[in-house]
Amino acid sequence: MTLSGLRPLLPFVAAMIVVVGASNYLVQFPFGHFGLDEVLTWGAFTYPVAFLVNDLTNRRFGLAAARRVVLAGFILAVMLSAWLATPRIAIASGAAFLVAQLLDSTIFDRLRRQAWWRAPLLSSVLGSAIDTVIFFGIAFSGDFAFLDAWTGLPDGSLPYPASFAGIGVPLWVSLAAGDFIVKLAIAGLMLLPYGALFSLTAPAGATNSR
Repeated sequence: MTLSGLRPLLPFVAAMIVVVGASNYLVQFPFGHFGLDEVLTWGAFTYPVAFLVNDLTNRRFGLAAARRVVLAGFILAVMLSAWLATPRIAIASGAAFLVAQLLDSTIFDRLRRQAWWRAPLLSSVLGSAIDTVIFFGIAFSGDFAFLDAWTGLPDGSLPYPASFAGIGVPLWVSLAAGDFIVKLAIAGLMLLPYGALFSLTAPAGATNSR
């Protein structure tokens, strides 16, 4: 793709970088309201917007362009995350982001000709599930404490126990569960801006509403 061909994608790349960079910073802070500090972080409220950016790119420019935005966002967002957060969180974010967003792109592309809401909703839900497991597993599980040893930083693993639905679990698991529940809710809410932008992001040269 030429430089002129990449230019239309720049706003989507910029949006992806802002969303992921902000989320990687905010995930370090528990949501300290309503007794949810052990099951939720502030990053859960911002990261699902990345799926909206991905889906709008996919709808307007197609799967190949969406993957370019994901790869560009991956490289630049990891660099930004390494500056805003710890190296371990940057690694976790990069791995989770790349796998989840590429999965989202593939699922969206396969479902895009079905009901208008199905592709963005299902791709976001499945992508969010994968993203949550990979990110919290690497970022906060004791199984990946060796990443902190490599960087010479204090162990960033979260302790045991915590409680989720009355069950004792490692704190990173309870945070992941709370994070995923919020992502599910926001995935539904993201249908509102997606629907509002549906006609504006119609594929170039399309002859129908898909």
